[in-house]
Amino acid sequence: MNQPASARKKIRLGDLLVEQGLLTDLQLQQALGEQKKTGHKLGRVLIDQGFVKEDQVLELLSRQLQVPYINLKRYQFDDTTVKLIPEMLARRYRVLALKENTDRSLLIGMADATDIFAYDELARLLKRPLHLAVVREADVIATIDMMYRRNNEITELAEELQSELSGTDFDLEQLVQSEDVTNAPVVKLLQSIFEDAVQIGASDIHIEPDDAVLRIRQRVDGVLQEQIMKEKRIAPALVSRLKLMGGLNIAEKRIPQDGRFNIRVRDRSIDVRLSTMPIQAGESVVMRLLDQSGNMLDLQHLGMTPHILERFRRNIHRPHGMVLVTGPTGSGKTTTLYSALSELNHPTTKIITIEDPVEYRLPRINQVQVNAKIGLSFAGVLRSALRQDPDIVLIGEMRDKETAEIGLRAAMTGHLVLSTLHTNDSISTVHRLLDMGAEGYLVATALRAVVAQRLVRKICDSCREVYAPEAQDSAWLRMMGGEALHNTTFHIGGGCAQCNNTGYHGRFGVFEFLEFDDQLTDALRRSDASAFSRLARNSAGFRSFAQHALDYAIKGQTSIAEVIRVAGSLEELNDTPTTAPPT
Repeated sequence: MNQPASARKKIRLGDLLVEQGLLTDLQLQQALGEQKKTGHKLGRVLIDQGFVKEDQVLELLSRQLQVPYINLKRYQFDDTTVKLIPEMLARRYRVLALKENTDRSLLIGMADATDIFAYDELARLLKRPLHLAVVREADVIATIDMMYRRNNEITELAEELQSELSGTDFDLEQLVQSEDVTNAPVVKLLQSIFEDAVQIGASDIHIEPDDAVLRIRQRVDGVLQEQIMKEKRIAPALVSRLKLMGGLNIAEKRIPQDGRFNIRVRDRSIDVRLSTMPIQAGESVVMRLLDQSGNMLDLQHLGMTPHILERFRRNIHRPHGMVLVTGPTGSGKTTTLYSALSELNHPTTKIITIEDPVEYRLPRINQVQVNAKIGLSFAGVLRSALRQDPDIVLIGEMRDKETAEIGLRAAMTGHLVLSTLHTNDSISTVHRLLDMGAEGYLVATALRAVVAQRLVRKICDSCREVYAPEAQDSAWLRMMGGEALHNTTFHIGGGCAQCNNTGYHGRFGVFEFLEFDDQLTDALRRSDASAFSRLARNSAGFRSFAQHALDYAIKGQTSIAEVIRVAGSLEELNDTPTTAPPT
């Protein structure tokens, strides 16, 4: 095998960096000491310690080894070429097969191009000449997650399970309850489905039997991605196994059921909320995936502007009053509330939460699961919770007049009350409370602030490109800002391997904050809804969803299409004049 000399020669990265003046001898010794403690590679230790930047290391290695430095974010991958290297080795050595040349040689990108042991093992496995390229480690990991999807594996396991079920009077319960569950095709298939979902960051998994096919759909960044399998007969086996895992009745197929179970996927603890529903072609299953191993976000990283964050913090640190977080399902309300609780969670503070369901388990906080079947309602638990001497009470959702009134009165009697409502914006939240039957004077006295939020998709950094607004988009922009936006440069995602060709990668919050002042509370006491709405829209510092979303589009972080989706109506776009966002 003709290996390049650069691949066979042992390179001492630390000495090179010192020689080039990028690192001092003292820093190198400190890094070597840290390396002995952690076992991490020296390059990673140097970068994590802040002694050198990753780009400096990669550019130095590129020059020293006389190999290219490739930016994977804009690289066009070939699925067949990438998978010449098995996933296990790709993850172990942080390596990718990038290009197969006409002479059968292979260009491979390595996060650690000095690892001669990894190079030798890959050379033995692939049995062809190898050429090196230097690549960023984080980009390698992200690309592996996108390219080594489980789609083919899921299809093959589905076919295997279909063959076991076909042509026989097979006992389905025997299959799903088999002692040798680790080898059962149905368990292997579910394992692959969960691994694929976690790998791509899916929040939900949908299993939907149809008349002729089985659909498995995963929600990524708020949008469903679909895989269709013709093995429709495997659906009952999947549903039955999931029901067993969730502690549900596998014999009952006529009514919806809800369950919960915990699994470990790729060293991560995933809490799965399971919901089944009878449909015409069988039973539909939807699973919400909650990563319990991840650290809870703090308020600083939610995406609130500094102006909103400062006002929100001021209100949740008050000794009493009510703060509401509103928005549609899936808008991140729970994340915001849990982030607030994490900041308020101290040994000197008693916190009780009343939830349906309890999504994340937090230390030191008394969390109560609502159970309507045994009479454990929000209102009933709230009454009992107030007798437990709490400082802070979180109510999962204001669902009825009784819960709203108890919560409002609690906020008036020395408790900080946090809760949610399903409303479209911050101003309509007050109208909803009044429509539910809450007295205007109660709302005026107890309610301190309302945070409404939506999640907006972020343009993929790897395929971001300039976008010339089409006619419909231009009409929106003219009605929003007139000529002020005429020369603004907007962007869109063209689609690449990093974002699964969607043009978007990740989401961030867009917030609307309404804080109550004397004028607003006076309008509420008079039950003057129209005056309240007018005063709220003209109150100091109030900016609508549409305006905040447009700010992000102007900065190139999201697209005009996302602004229009969040705004909801042209009227909302026109409600707030175009001004620079407060800082």
